[in-house]
Amino acid sequence: MTEIFVNLPTADLQRSTAFYTALGATVNPLFSDENAACIVWADNVYFMMLTREYFATFTEKQVADPATTAQVLVALTRPSREDVDATLAVGIANGGVEPAAPKDLGFMYTRDLEDPDGNVLEFFYMDPAAVQSGPAAYAEQSQA
Repeated sequence: MTEIFVNLPTADLQRSTAFYTALGATVNPLFSDENAACIVWADNVYFMMLTREYFATFTEKQVADPATTAQVLVALTRPSREDVDATLAVGIANGGVEPAAPKDLGFMYTRDLEDPDGNVLEFFYMDPAAVQSGPAAYAEQSQA
């Protein structure tokens, strides 16, 4: 089984941890300390929230400031459009920002949420029929 660890820089580890736990994630204390919080999003999906200084030890490149630049957009599915909206409401209530209007493509509904550091999370729902047949076939079926 493959597990995914998304490493994200943060200027305030406690604030970041509070934000992600408010969204429903948990913290794995075995891999958390004053430099990092292991945020457990799902059984095999983790966000490693790293202080900017600690994050810099993993790369020779300049660490991007997520408040002003985008390097990655993390897209996470939700089981329904309503769950997308509910997740955004919780995120905004806990210090997040919605940087753009929701996008409704018919087969997919997506909303962006910036965490308090500016890291972008995309929460989306995709109609299961579109997943099975692809967006073009889904559009044809919907118009038939």
